[in-house]
Amino acid sequence: MIQPTLRAFTIFAVGVPLALFLVIYDPALWLWSFDYGALVLVAIGTDLALAFPPRQLRLTTAAPSSLQVGEHGALTVTVAPTTHRRQAVIELVREQQPEPDGAEIAILRADPRQGGEARFPLLAQRRGHIRIAAVWARWRGPLGLVQLTRRVAVDRDVDVVPNVRGVRSSALQFFSREALFGNKVQEQKGEGTEFDALRDYAAGLDSRFIDWKHSARHLKLLSKEFRTERNHQIILAFDTGYLMVDPIDGLPRLDHAINAGLLLSWISLQGGDFVGLLAFDEVLRQYHQPRRGVSNFTRLQRATAGLAYRHTETNFTLGLAELSARLKRRALVILFTDFVDTVTAELMVEATQRIARRHVVIFVTLRDAILHGLADAPPDSFGDVAQSVIAHDFLRDRLTVFERLQRLGIHCLDVPSRSLPTGLINRYLLIKQRGLL
Repeated sequence: MIQPTLRAFTIFAVGVPLALFLVIYDPALWLWSFDYGALVLVAIGTDLALAFPPRQLRLTTAAPSSLQVGEHGALTVTVAPTTHRRQAVIELVREQQPEPDGAEIAILRADPRQGGEARFPLLAQRRGHIRIAAVWARWRGPLGLVQLTRRVAVDRDVDVVPNVRGVRSSALQFFSREALFGNKVQEQKGEGTEFDALRDYAAGLDSRFIDWKHSARHLKLLSKEFRTERNHQIILAFDTGYLMVDPIDGLPRLDHAINAGLLLSWISLQGGDFVGLLAFDEVLRQYHQPRRGVSNFTRLQRATAGLAYRHTETNFTLGLAELSARLKRRALVILFTDFVDTVTAELMVEATQRIARRHVVIFVTLRDAILHGLADAPPDSFGDVAQSVIAHDFLRDRLTVFERLQRLGIHCLDVPSRSLPTGLINRYLLIKQRGLL
């Protein structure tokens, strides 16, 4: 795109009245006025001819594929060397969503023989995506009479994933052979355990594991030893409805759930389990088949970048039915969600009950410190009493829902946000220790 600059407009603004004045003052001077106007046009054409040619502008961009929340990156724009003889001063502006703070313009002095490079800073402020649509380039001719503009499409998405720098360090507090599998293998009993070997029975061992058939054959008591399975399926099920957008301790509930889920997935993958992911609200948003290996952690981390904050009602019947249809074997389903009262939780309880018939379910919610504070605060006025009564009603409804879920055999975890990672991992270890999978 070619545009006249302010300097060209100024010349026209001064030159045209001057030419008209000459014609009015003396009609015989019309030839001089014509020559003046032609001179202005020739100057603009000359400036355009000497300017950096748009057809030679070749821009390449490079950006990181992903950034962690709070991490700094950069979009690098490079101008390839050209045959143009003059140095060009090119102003670059990026077209980005979400828009950066302030209008950032990068000045690039492109050397004809060596090209040039400019960098735009990228700051990952919130989990999601940074969409870089295009880079706009503009430059002027050597006389400053024309300005040329060109849009170079980039169409690049930078995933902003949760910051998991502390995941490995936090996992080390829990991850050890003794923590995951217990000091004594024979204590890992129940469904989901595998027979390992026979050993002589000793005082203190569980008498239920005595193998009477082999004991009679060898004329001494023999006890079975078991080893814990390492191929369990773990499903991180995230409710992305409007209740999970509510912030707690500076972060949305969904982000607290994602951080705790990623920490658990790291420990589970280290232990040899299969970990998958499900996200749903009014429809199914994402489903990732459970996979094994620590390399699967990166896939799960990238997947959480696409969990958007949605202000829609959650359809538990559809979401959990889709999950049940995809799971072919018994799995541990960790459902991160929330509810308001017993009425809105009715369909949630029914859908959770159906999936709990085949799978082990951990129902995870975050305790609202504000709600508990209102219920326990000493009243100073009638309004404080009303707030306390309403808060007690909400807490009573939540307790009723938790009691119903526990009677259905569902493991409930309602903890403050700071205790969520520790509480979730302890519950996971307890389920594995009891052999419930």
